Amino acid sequence: MEGLQLAWRDAVGLGDIRQQLLDVYAEVYKGRLSDDFHSVARFDERLGWNTEVAGFAAVVGYVDETPIGYAYGCTLLETTRWWNGLRTPVPDGATTETGARTFALSELMVVEKVRGTGCARQVHDALLSDRPEERVTLLVERDHLKVRSLYESWGYEWFGEVLPFSDAPLYDALILRRRTE
Repeated sequence: MEGLQLAWRDAVGLGDIRQQLLDVYAEVYKGRLSDDFHSVARFDERLGWNTEVAGFAAVVGYVDETPIGYAYGCTLLETTRWWNGLRTPVPDGATTETGARTFALSELMVVEKVRGTGCARQVHDALLSDRPEERVTLLVERDHLKVRSLYESWGYEWFGEVLPFSDAPLYDALILRRRTE
């Protein structure tokens, strides 16, 4: 997208723009904010958890100095709970984490006015461009088939069903293999 500027942030560098990220989240999820799981406060809590993990990184997209979207995630540690809600049988070792194997893309969102312009893909690719992990995982709400289809067009493959929290919607876990495991 013309005019898109990207800024890389680590956990420390996120502090000065945290409210802007919350504002983008509130715009993207405006129809669901009354649901406890999708409230801004719960999102902010999950964002905080991510920033505490080694390997955290974020990319924020700006148009005319206004944030229009972002992506962030972290490396899954050996002690991760990411796979705890997995409801699908998977091969032995498929969820074993080493602290270097998998990057968890926790959020990727863009505001409505830039959807369909390629901004989401640019932010996504920028975030992953220098990641050393051999694979990337993300969760997509089961009911969001259009979003899942978009990720699949980028090379992600279905891995299984995940219920990450008791009050969360059911998600599909997707995996993007970057190197041979």
